[in-house]
Amino acid sequence: MSLKLSIIYYSSTGTNFQMAQWAKAAAEAKGAEVRLVKVTELAPMGAIESNPAWKAHYDATKDIPEASSDDITSADAILFSAPSRFGTMPAQLKQFIDSQGGLWASGQTVNKVVSAMTSAQNPHGGQEATILSLYTSMMHWGAIIVTPGYSDPVLFGAGGNPYGTSVTVNGEGEMQEDVKGAVEHQVNRTLDITSKIVNG
Repeated sequence: MSLKLSIIYYSSTGTNFQMAQWAKAAAEAKGAEVRLVKVTELAPMGAIESNPAWKAHYDATKDIPEASSDDITSADAILFSAPSRFGTMPAQLKQFIDSQGGLWASGQTVNKVVSAMTSAQNPHGGQEATILSLYTSMMHWGAIIVTPGYSDPVLFGAGGNPYGTSVTVNGEGEMQEDVKGAVEHQVNRTLDITSKIVNG
């Protein structure tokens, strides 16, 4: 039986969407059944339309399904990808997590394997803190957190974030590190640990 992975992301201008796409391809290459879903956009259209890159990405991803509780309950593992907002996860992702109280109360988040990725405009722009803010919620869920640590040399070329893959993005929206290999490794490690848990 193939493992079921939900990739739940938020992306305003496309960086975390690209990372999520790399993750999806890597997971499918390992035989996983993957759901790629976005959390609901909460920003007003005025803010989105004032940023051409944000508006272009918003329009380009209109057909991506929005995340629901079923993407948690049906999954063996969950990979989150979202940018840093002042050192924590963005409101859009926090709202989605906060809305899962029913699942938490009924024990349906317990033992879900989770991992996370992020981005920011500079190397010390809250990348580690953002992932840790999400992992704090996952501890309350009773989830099993899987981090890349320093388990493969590919991580050093991507900046060496042991909590999860992170990337620096410049003002033109260009990734400053080559993180594709780190994303793929993180997915493979997450699925390897998930397999051990699911299959005993």
